[in-house]
Amino acid sequence: MSISAERKSALIKEYAVKEGDTGSPEVQVAILTERITNLTEHFKTNKKDNHSRRGLLKMVSLRRKLLDYTKAKDEARYQDLIKRLGIRR
Repeated sequence: MSISAERKSALIKEYAVKEGDTGSPEVQVAILTERITNLTEHFKTNKKDNHSRRGLLKMVSLRRKLLDYTKAKDEARYQDLIKRLGIRR
């Protein structure tokens, strides 16, 4: 359900705005999207895992807040990010 250290560092390199960037909204949204995707796959086999489902809802909410923040600051960065991640909306 969590992501490996190698995958996380690959996401950070891919979405980083500058060198050594780990806290930008783009990086945070990319990592959250990866975790959400992994949990969604987990729920296909574990339908009754309600404790993890609560965590999934919190992650989706956090990602939405970060995307709203990015959209308010810079519309072009927001559009580029959702296109790169393949997020509907």
